[in-house]
This record gives sequence, structure tokens and C-alpha cells, in this order.
Amino acid sequence: MKTKEVLKLVLTSIFLFSFTPALAEESADDSADVWSVIEEEWNANEKGDKKWPDRLLTDDFAGWGKGSPAPRDKASTKMWDRFEDRTGKMVAHELYPLSIVVHDDVAVAHYLYSSAFESKKGDIEMSNGRYTDVLIRTEDGWKFLAWHGGDDE
Repeated sequence: MKTKEVLKLVLTSIFLFSFTPALAEESADDSADVWSVIEEEWNANEKGDKKWPDRLLTDDFAGWGKGSPAPRDKASTKMWDRFEDRTGKMVAHELYPLSIVVHDDVAVAHYLYSSAFESKKGDIEMSNGRYTDVLIRTEDGWKFLAWHGGDDE
């Protein structure tokens, strides 16, 4: 009887250890993919890319930036992004990832940022803040479903 139990334990251990590295690698790959989408969104904003919302936001997106009175859907986000382009542009940013949790096809990422915005008058405004982003895996890769955050001031 003991031999059977030991054999069962050994086989279970072999089975688990043979799949654990693959699962850990998949999770690390997902986290890296999620982070690259977050960086893509910030880089697109800095470069003045007008098409990033269509590429990176789900159709049912709802994001609530600290400066907004309520969550904004995809159309509202695009409109306010166009308005901000009329007032100036982001000229630099840096992101500081804190945590990315991936469960199946949903990811939650927490991070800090620093950014510099240059107005049309040439004034530079620095800001620091935090965001929590929720992304989902789609047929086209990871996309933003929601976010919340903004500057710390």
C-alpha cells in the first residue's frame, strides 16, 4: 500500500513540475505583452498618433481619468484626445510598472508615471501620477477595457 502511495506522489510531482515552467513562462509572456500595449498607448500619445484609440481600446471601453467628472467611453476619449492636441502636446514621459496580474484573458496593471506637456504657448507642465489599467485579450491582441488614474496633484 505504501508503495502505491509513494508512486502516486512521485508521478503527480513529475506531472506538476513538467508543466509549471510552461505556465510561468506563459504568464510572464502575457505580462510582457500587456506592458507593451500600455507603453504603446503612451508612446502613441507622445508621437501625436490619432489612431491609437481605434487600435488599442475595446468598443465598450470605459476609462475614468482623475480630471474627468465621469468615466469616458471610446468616442469621448477620442474627442478629448483631439481637444488636448489643440492645446499642446506631451513631449516626454516615463512609466514605472508596479504590478501586473493576468487571469486568463483579463489583466490588471498598476503603474506610476511622469510626463511633460508643452502648451501651444511653449510652457512646460510636469506631472506625476498613477494608473490602474484593465486589459482584455482579443483576437487582435490585448486591448484596454478600462482605466482609472491621473496626476497626484
